[in-house]
Amino acid sequence: MSNQTSADIRARATELARALTEHSRAYYVDDAPTIADAEYDRLLRELEQIESDHPGLVTPDSPTQRVGAPPADGFAAVDHATPMLSLTNAFDNHELAEFDRRARAAVNGSALAYCAEPKFDGTALNIRYENGLLVRATTRGDGATGEDITLNARTIRNLPLRLMSDNPPAFIEIRGEVVLARSKFEALNERLRAEGHKTFVNPRNAAAGSLRQLDSKITATRPLAFMGYGIGRVEGFELPDSLFDQLQQLAAWGFSISEYVQRVEGLDGCIAYYNAMAERRAGLDIEIDGCVFKVDDGATRSELGFVARAPRWAIARKFPAEEATTILNEVDFQVGRTGALTPVAKLEPVFVGGVTVSNATLHNMDEIERKDIRIGDIVTVRRAGDVIPEVKALYRRGEHSRPIELPGSCPVCGSAIERVQGEAVARCTGGLVCAAQRREALKHFASRRALDIEGLGDRQIEAFVDEGLLATPADIFALEPHREALVEREGYGEKSVTNLLASIEASKQTTLERFIFALGIREVGETMARDLARHFGSLEALQAEAGAYLRRQQEAHYAHPDNRAARERLMTAEGLQAVPGVGSRVASLIADFFAEPRNIQVIEALVQAGVRWPTVDMDDAPQPLSGKTFVLTGSMESLTRDDAGERLEALGARVTSSVSRKTDYVVAGARAGSKREKAEKLGVSILDESALLALLNDPNTLP
Repeated sequence: MSNQTSADIRARATELARALTEHSRAYYVDDAPTIADAEYDRLLRELEQIESDHPGLVTPDSPTQRVGAPPADGFAAVDHATPMLSLTNAFDNHELAEFDRRARAAVNGSALAYCAEPKFDGTALNIRYENGLLVRATTRGDGATGEDITLNARTIRNLPLRLMSDNPPAFIEIRGEVVLARSKFEALNERLRAEGHKTFVNPRNAAAGSLRQLDSKITATRPLAFMGYGIGRVEGFELPDSLFDQLQQLAAWGFSISEYVQRVEGLDGCIAYYNAMAERRAGLDIEIDGCVFKVDDGATRSELGFVARAPRWAIARKFPAEEATTILNEVDFQVGRTGALTPVAKLEPVFVGGVTVSNATLHNMDEIERKDIRIGDIVTVRRAGDVIPEVKALYRRGEHSRPIELPGSCPVCGSAIERVQGEAVARCTGGLVCAAQRREALKHFASRRALDIEGLGDRQIEAFVDEGLLATPADIFALEPHREALVEREGYGEKSVTNLLASIEASKQTTLERFIFALGIREVGETMARDLARHFGSLEALQAEAGAYLRRQQEAHYAHPDNRAARERLMTAEGLQAVPGVGSRVASLIADFFAEPRNIQVIEALVQAGVRWPTVDMDDAPQPLSGKTFVLTGSMESLTRDDAGERLEALGARVTSSVSRKTDYVVAGARAGSKREKAEKLGVSILDESALLALLNDPNTLP
């Protein structure tokens, strides 16, 4: 073959690649085909033949690379150059107005322009380009690290393999959403059904499932689309200051963006845009679950900055909660950490609140009886944002409906079910003998607010319990001898096991209040655990008082069998019930917990394993906020509720979760709902975020 012939072949391959790329953009991005499908297929086959005969002519951005590659063994973890942040949500116009007010405060109250766009309901993707060429595609993951799905992303027809630019950035991250159009979803399901494969329940799941196929040739058969919405890190290119203009730059580079992207003025412009999109929503081919508003001006965005894992200059205005009707087919009972049985409705799948729902909570037997719901009924299902779907009400009695009955024994371990008179919750009496309670107790023990064991999540705990590695919290500290077996587990490795064991070792140094909370005593939350630790100072003193309480309980019963007032005076004279919030019922639960032989053994084993905490100093002088009770509600911009609670407690305040007449102050952030309303009715003082910050800086500013 002559050099001239080789040059001709190379030129033809280049010409075909260019033409196919242009035709593909016209079809998938502009929705304006320029040639017939048969002609496109003919040109593609010609290019495939040339590349087959001359492998050296294959380029990473060739249209032939969209057909997929051989199956991968798994997805590698990859760090994003800049984090993929979450968005704060607004569920009504009042919350949107609060966002606008805070944003305007950064520019002395001046009105702001916002870049407005639909919020796509798909799966997020981060695409990395170097010198204009697509080199890496990763899922959102945890925001900092995602999974490498480059081979799959290459098969998305409207995603540019090379930026349409003669002078592209040296490096850039493009963020967007992978979606599946409604019009193509049903056709995909019909094809899968005909081929004997499992179908998808909604377009969002179809997009996510298709994108995470280990065989990218399968992904190539799915009609996915990529909708660009933002830019991460960029090098070697000067981006426009305006976010609206940045989106136009994405379109110029060859990306699909929403046709409804607009620059709007002020809060009124945001509300008008939201209302217009709400009306369009049902008729759109791509599902959306709200609108996103971002401060358009770069200088203002820099001034506003970020809080936690979200920017202060952006917000997602979610569409309102949706309701739908469907059939209640069956009821399962799930067993929780304390043995509580929660009835879960098994529903005929129904699309509500942006997702397909097939399970919903029924809360408890009292709620079932109050709503008069039976198996076989037509019920109303409600879902709001990320809240667990619930069966809201009976819609219509089913023709062959039957009552929902509480099981006589635990569906997991077969132990007896107990339903105390006056309580809505029924419980399994099996304790840690019950595998379900064991799993949930271990999850609670290792959770962030308890012993905070990083790397020991729900999935790992469930697997370890099923395999017999974990039965009690003390077993967590005996995993070191199983190192080799852990390293061989799927998804593990030497580094991850080393990190896990190091985290377990570090968790041995904790605090008394965290340890008490981690034990999972019924009705003892973080606040009560803290109060118990401060009141008794040591675990030994708490255990001793628990034993004394049981003895007084017996004495009161026998000494005053018919005199309730006398019994109560004896029980409340000292000890457990001197702790705020600990009434006779909770005191009995605490006393019973520490009297249970299995719990005594677990505590002893944990101490022997090396779990330690510093002694609580009970002789400290009163702190500035001692005796004051706070309730935190809503979200704040400058700090999280957890951080605010910890700082208030450090000043001596007591932070609780419910509002009562004993509450001194309610700190109300954005989306403060029923708790703020109750505080107003009770006349409790309400502080906003600025007042809280002033108080934390100077407790003397307490109103």
